[in-house]
Amino acid sequence: RTDILYLLEKHQVLIVTGETGSGKSTQIPQYLMEAGWAQKGQMIGITQPRRVAAISLAKRVAEEKGCLAGQEVGYCVRFDDCFDKQDTKIKFMTEGILVNEIMANPLLPSYSVIMLDEAHERSLLTDMCLGLMKKILRKRPDLRLLVSSATLEAEALQNFFQDEVENKSISAEILSIQGRVYPVEVYYLNDPVANYVKASVETVMKIHESQRMGHVLVFLTGQDEVEEATNLLKNTKNTPGVPSMYVLPLYGSLPQSEQMKVFEPFSPKVRKVVVATNIAEASVTINGIVYVVDSGFVKLNFFNPKTSTDALVVVPASQSSAEQRAGRAGRVSSGKVYRLYREEDFKCLPVHTVPEIQRSNLATFILQLKSLGVDNIAHFSFPAAPPSNIVINALELDYALGALDSSGNLTELGMKMVTFPVSTMQAKMLLASGEFGCSQEALTIVAMLQIESIFLQPSHRRAEARKAKYKFSVLEGDLLTLSNVYNAFIQVGMRFYFSHSHS
Repeated sequence: RTDILYLLEKHQVLIVTGETGSGKSTQIPQYLMEAGWAQKGQMIGITQPRRVAAISLAKRVAEEKGCLAGQEVGYCVRFDDCFDKQDTKIKFMTEGILVNEIMANPLLPSYSVIMLDEAHERSLLTDMCLGLMKKILRKRPDLRLLVSSATLEAEALQNFFQDEVENKSISAEILSIQGRVYPVEVYYLNDPVANYVKASVETVMKIHESQRMGHVLVFLTGQDEVEEATNLLKNTKNTPGVPSMYVLPLYGSLPQSEQMKVFEPFSPKVRKVVVATNIAEASVTINGIVYVVDSGFVKLNFFNPKTSTDALVVVPASQSSAEQRAGRAGRVSSGKVYRLYREEDFKCLPVHTVPEIQRSNLATFILQLKSLGVDNIAHFSFPAAPPSNIVINALELDYALGALDSSGNLTELGMKMVTFPVSTMQAKMLLASGEFGCSQEALTIVAMLQIESIFLQPSHRRAEARKAKYKFSVLEGDLLTLSNVYNAFIQVGMRFYFSHSHS
């Protein structure tokens, strides 16, 4: 605590590294508040890569401070804010909310400290926030930035901030925090498995029937796999004499009320099994996890500039992701990690996940930077520079949509488009829909595109899934197929049974 406060007084940027469980996300904001960093109407802002992390951490810290979420400690995420402009001192938020606040007021006068948590995830918004904060810090010497990372990218971040611009550099220091981590045993397979979803279910059942009590966390790649494994586990008959097991899914598009169930306390006689995507890799702390089952895979978005298309691709996880997953065990007692791959395969994994900025469509990202006065994208300070062909593709698309003029400047249409929390093509679709008399249809389709998919395709029911989707499919494409599903849902009075009757 003393080191953090001392270094933050002396340096504009403090990079904090530490193992999972060291209290970076929950304790540091409280240290800063108690040291007087949230006075004169200013707040301490903490960003999280995901909504569920921002909300759960805010509630946890509020509980520790003896107040309700929304009072001294609050949060702000897309479609949901719970804070008081007068009373809130610690504010958790998603990275997108911080970007929106920078767009509204570039110097962030409401904040004395910004903490970018889980920076090692290197999402597109993480890199954007790092680049923007670097610019803001040069204009606001009184502002402090705390960058929290669980993996060893600290020196690269320090060099990024200390890089001289106009003969000025930002003072950045590194601090390593030791966590209260119990020993964790790691087990590998002798041979690869053909179906890691099935293997994960079998591993959970072996743990449940042979290991001491303790909750289980399973890592799979997406909603389909999570739902499939959850259903398989729920339908597995419990062995006589073995305690009961309660299975819960956790993924990004799951309703917030369902996500929060994984944090609820359970009877010590019941084993909780959480089947999750990489949403549970960082920030999110599920108490009582003793066993982790790691499939070794992750679903990432990749943009192809040649075809201008995005694709969600299942790829091997990185070594840093595997270590993050392992860190979920060993928080409350000694733990065990079951990796569903061989040890030699682990050694061949990439050390870090490819930063999102190097594999994403940057059209929306570039419009946001343009709206913030970044005229020359090539001169913007990126922690990891995006490939030139992706940048060129984004500029060409923004020009084709009318968001940029021939000089690369933001047009009046582009200024409107950047206010929409959707992709540039979707924003143009919404703005143009009135002219073609199809605003309701456009709104419906764009809203449905904001989730991963409305169609589930469990591996054991792929033929049935294709048949169910075919009922709504039209030659005009997937967008009108989505509209057909929505219209059919409306026709039956938005009844709960609709999805079951088409499965």
